[in-house]
This record gives sequence, structure tokens and C-alpha cells, in this order.
Amino acid sequence: MAGTRLDPIDRRILAELQADGRMTNVELAKRVGISAPPCLRRVRVLEEQGYIRGYHADIDARELGFEVQVFAMVGLQSQAEADLSAFEARCRSWPLVRECHMLNGEVDFILKCVAPDLSTFQRFLTEELTAADNVASVKTSLVIRGAKDEPGVPFDILEKRLERPA
Repeated sequence: MAGTRLDPIDRRILAELQADGRMTNVELAKRVGISAPPCLRRVRVLEEQGYIRGYHADIDARELGFEVQVFAMVGLQSQAEADLSAFEARCRSWPLVRECHMLNGEVDFILKCVAPDLSTFQRFLTEELTAADNVASVKTSLVIRGAKDEPGVPFDILEKRLERPA
């Protein structure tokens, strides 16, 4: 099971940094119950091993004038690996696309998009997304409001799973 290679201190470090990535190493070490030098070494190892991919500020898009959030469900004409990879690369180049996930089921991809206004999103939709190579269909849903947007993973559930006998 993923996560079992990490000891409880590593998992606690990850949980604490997920909750507050701006704390100092001294504060982090205090919270997880070890001294600062080994804590910093552990954080560096977690970064090198890919458990920590980066540190980001949680930006309020609406406060910056990005009033429109849309989920776009995209169907492709071909699901050959080369075509899927090409679409993913294209998504990475579009600034309005903030997330891109390949799905199993009726649609091939779901994209989370933000835009300052509806006309900007509509221009992106008609001039770029639906016009892109291999795109067969696009269905969009405008977000009215968000009830939960929590990054990361629920560490309490991971810890409960690890406590169960194998």
C-alpha cells in the first residue's frame, strides 16, 4: 500500500506542511516532535522522493477578477496514446486551463478552467478548445459556487488504514 514506506514522523511532516507550507523548519520540528536538523533532512528527502512536489499560495481567483470557473468535459475522436498525450500537452499550454484529468467513462478529459469573464471563456472555448485537433465534443458546466476545495490528502484516513492489522 502506498504510504507505508513512510514512518509516522514523515507522515506527520507531510500533514503539517499540507496544512501550512509557510511554517519555519523550527516550528515544523516542534510540531512533529523532533529537532530541527533531522526535520530539515527529512523534508529534503521527502522533496527528492517526490512526496512534496512544491509549495504554493492558495490564491482567491475571484479576488483577482477571475469571476468565471467552468468544468469542461472533453471527448476525443481518438484515444490512441499519442493522441491522448498530445491533448494533455495542449492543455498544459492553455493558461485558462488550471487542471486537466483523463477520465474513464463517457468523457475522456475533464478540465477546470478559470476566466475573468464569460466572453473570455467563450472565446477560449470556440477558438481554441473546440477547434483543437482530435476534439470531438465539449460539454461545459459553469460553477455557481464551491462548497469545498481542499487540496492534498486526508492524512487521518491514511493513519487509520495503517493502524489496521494486515
